[in-house]
Amino acid sequence: MTQQSLNILVLHGPNLNLLGQREPGIYGLKTLGGINQLLQSLAEELGVDLSIEQSNHEGVLVDLIQSTFEVFDGLLINPAAYTHTSVAIRDAIAAVAIPTVEVHLSNIHQREAFRHHSYIAPVAIGQISGFGAESYRLGLQALVTHLRTT
Repeated sequence: MTQQSLNILVLHGPNLNLLGQREPGIYGLKTLGGINQLLQSLAEELGVDLSIEQSNHEGVLVDLIQSTFEVFDGLLINPAAYTHTSVAIRDAIAAVAIPTVEVHLSNIHQREAFRHHSYIAPVAIGQISGFGAESYRLGLQALVTHLRTT
């Protein structure tokens, strides 16, 4: 029996386009392109299709989340700074009711107090943070496992 092909949307939030240059002591040296290559390689191994987008704009991210309805099976998202501020992104995820995994490069719970709260976590099936680019790999694996076992 062949497993159904899964379509997953990967969203990168604001400032992630600067990875590799921006505060490497916190976010590491891997570029966004490097993370996307890692995800594409893993997606091929797992037999899933990925669409990957990045935006610095909250409304664009909301539109992309809304586009998942009846198109994508799951969402892997690093909302970046919008994690701590965006009710709109939270509400978009809740509205489409798509299985979502939230990822972060740094451990947001070890950082400044304002970063400890996530508006996304209550509408996500899980959150992975603190493992650098590996957070994305772990998040994609967890999302695919969830989708194939539920």
